[in-house]
Amino acid sequence: MKYIRYTFWGIVAIALVIVGMANRGIVTLRAMPEALAGPLGISPDIELPLFMAIFIGVGIGLLIGFLWEWVREHRMRADARAMGRERDALKREVDSLKDQKHEGKDEIVALLDKAS
Repeated sequence: MKYIRYTFWGIVAIALVIVGMANRGIVTLRAMPEALAGPLGISPDIELPLFMAIFIGVGIGLLIGFLWEWVREHRMRADARAMGRERDALKREVDSLKDQKHEGKDEIVALLDKAS
């Protein structure tokens, strides 16, 4: 199983290197269109290789997606915690009822009955 995982990540790494080598040209990223930047007098620009812009965009998209999914699944996690607490409470109640049932009886029979 480890070899399959290492092979997969090796293929991903090779693909990322190929994308990076194919997109080495410098691009200018602008925070605002030139039509708005001129009258306002501000023009936040940055120049970087295209593959960096692609990887940064994919990374930001992944982070937004993970955050969105974490927020969306909040209700499911809360329900699972509540069910876990209820399960633990019911288990404690069953154990206490078993102890009450075997009170005053032989300890060996009580242990055997408790195990089954």
